[in-house]
Amino acid sequence: MREYIGRAVRRLLGTSQATIDTIEPGSIMVSPRKPVDRFDVGAITEVLDLATKIGAVLLDSGTAAIDTQTQIKFVCGVYGLEDVDVDVTYNTIVVSARRGATLPPITTMEQVYYRSMDFTRLAQVDRLVRRIRDSAISPSSAHRMVDEIITAPHPYPHWLATCAWGLMASGISVLLGGELFVALVAFLSTAVIVAINRRLNRFGIPVFFQQSIGGFIAVVPAALLYGASETLNIELQPTLVIAAGVTVLLSGLSLVGSVQDAITGAPITGVARFFEVLLMTGGIIAGVGVAVRMLEGIGIILPAITTSTSFAAVELPIRIAAGAVAAGAYGLASYAERRALPVAFLGGAIGAGVVAGATFLTSSGEVIANGAAALLVGLVGGLLARRALTPPLVVAVAGITPLLPGLAIYRGLYGILNDQTLNGFTWVASALAIGCSLAAGVTLGEFIARSMRRPQIPEKPVWMVRRRLYGRRRQTPTPGTSSGPRPPRPGGPPRFIPRRPGAVGRQPAGRQPAGYVGAPVPTGPNPALGEPASPTPTGASPTPGSSATPEVPTPPESPAATPTAPPTGPPATPAGPPDGTACGHS
Repeated sequence: MREYIGRAVRRLLGTSQATIDTIEPGSIMVSPRKPVDRFDVGAITEVLDLATKIGAVLLDSGTAAIDTQTQIKFVCGVYGLEDVDVDVTYNTIVVSARRGATLPPITTMEQVYYRSMDFTRLAQVDRLVRRIRDSAISPSSAHRMVDEIITAPHPYPHWLATCAWGLMASGISVLLGGELFVALVAFLSTAVIVAINRRLNRFGIPVFFQQSIGGFIAVVPAALLYGASETLNIELQPTLVIAAGVTVLLSGLSLVGSVQDAITGAPITGVARFFEVLLMTGGIIAGVGVAVRMLEGIGIILPAITTSTSFAAVELPIRIAAGAVAAGAYGLASYAERRALPVAFLGGAIGAGVVAGATFLTSSGEVIANGAAALLVGLVGGLLARRALTPPLVVAVAGITPLLPGLAIYRGLYGILNDQTLNGFTWVASALAIGCSLAAGVTLGEFIARSMRRPQIPEKPVWMVRRRLYGRRRQTPTPGTSSGPRPPRPGGPPRFIPRRPGAVGRQPAGRQPAGYVGAPVPTGPNPALGEPASPTPTGASPTPGSSATPEVPTPPESPAATPTAPPTGPPATPAGPPDGTACGHS
């Protein structure tokens, strides 16, 4: 039973761990390879350049600064560079190797530029670090591999990623309470936003203006369809379409990484990342505000937003499924590997289920509900990521993305633009609190998952195993007797069967009868068991330390071939031949 339980737990938790989970401070006491000579400037520079390239990919993908610094030191330590100083900031990595008090240090620096999110690149670098640790490949081979990873194209075509972003917006709109037509409009408007922003990115347009244009496009199609709803005889909730587009734009920001840096001891990088998140969110708000004012100028006024969204209990499965679809679509849009997509799907289902259940069953606020959901997503996602052999960051970010406060941001902006300043700033502050609770919950969940190791089913103590083995050997029948255990020997000390043939029989401690200390074990036949008496040579006597197994008499040997028995006690008169050789067994 314990074996089946252990197998089930191992299937859930996995037998592997994330790369960062297996790296502990001081774990590399001796380099698995020959350490780099401190006078070889070229070899040291090659190792430092390799470590900074790996760190640049990790930092660009949203990995926390502390985790990036740890993995850089780990890579350097594998190749024998242990005295290394690493400084990771918002967009710069500086690595310096000390060579003693008489030689100047060698320093390399790497700039981290903004790139598109690619979780496949992150997973490949993660596996490269594992190979460096396990196989100790040469720095030149690792350089070639990391260059191939950086320059490789995306694993999926752009049209598939665009459709995935649209599918994510559709799932979020259904999660917020929309219907099929709302999901269709969200899909089309988000696909247009992604296609236009991709073209603007090729032209080098700053990200702030890309976010502003995206916020503008998120409002216009929904508002135009709402204005023509009576003419087209359709029903549309433009609020849900706009909120879905805003959430998609928020998903590309490193909210988790910024809060994680601030919590784990990198405040400068955390503040820089968080300021970037606020600035990009300001760009979204600017685009939405401009679109709302322009539409009001042409006579299209968006409907008022209710303070809360309620749903029936029968809608819980639909909302959970919508959250799971949104998370899986985000993983696909971010070029995650296929093995990571089911785990991301499950993480989204867990997050949406916890928030929906807490909102429907309890009176806890959105901040607490989202924080609890993020905590569970970080914990379960970190454990399930071991089975998929993918970084936990992929699962964590995908799991909380459908929960981003896109609707709260739009509510706050709508209140500010419609002379409801107090309500507007209240919703903006609520959106900020929800975002921080999501990031903090994921960070705590990942920390708990990282501290958990594969559970070991307790084994039986050694003394219990020995007792069982001893009992089985006592019940083993001896040749020439009937099957079954031997009855106790009447009179005299109890017999003891040794563990191996030829071993000296000895009673366990605490079971020796009085007057038996150092006494030899009887080796003759047992008349109580019906054993036939064997002839014993004249003068043969048991020698202390001899075998406890009954011996079979052998014919007398020649005096030349019989060894002389060493004296073990007081001299006695030998009862043997006149030449003094021992007769019988020595």
